[in-house]
Amino acid sequence: MTLREICETLEVSRRTVQGYEKAGLVTATGRNKYGYLLYDDTAKLRIAKIKFYQQLGFTIKEITVIIDAPNVVLKAALERQVQKLRQEKAEIGELIEKANQMIATLSNETNN
Repeated sequence: MTLREICETLEVSRRTVQGYEKAGLVTATGRNKYGYLLYDDTAKLRIAKIKFYQQLGFTIKEITVIIDAPNVVLKAALERQVQKLRQEKAEIGELIEKANQMIATLSNETNN
């Protein structure tokens, strides 16, 4: 696949893939006769995995550590990240509840 096809398929920008390359996370597997960068299925899956890790909140630096780590290291990192996300979810839930209370208070004041 060309860089353009990878970007369209995985919904990532060209700059994103270039950033992954700069960080040493992925490399093009060749070039076609027109000079376009090519990526094989392994690179495609790797880019998808990097994107997923970023969606979980891992930084590029953290991803460089875990992407090729043994399963036990990856599992521990994922468990920590899930716990962090659960904490953030709880905090967001509390903020939403406080905002809803404020909305209710404002609605009552407006109606009086």
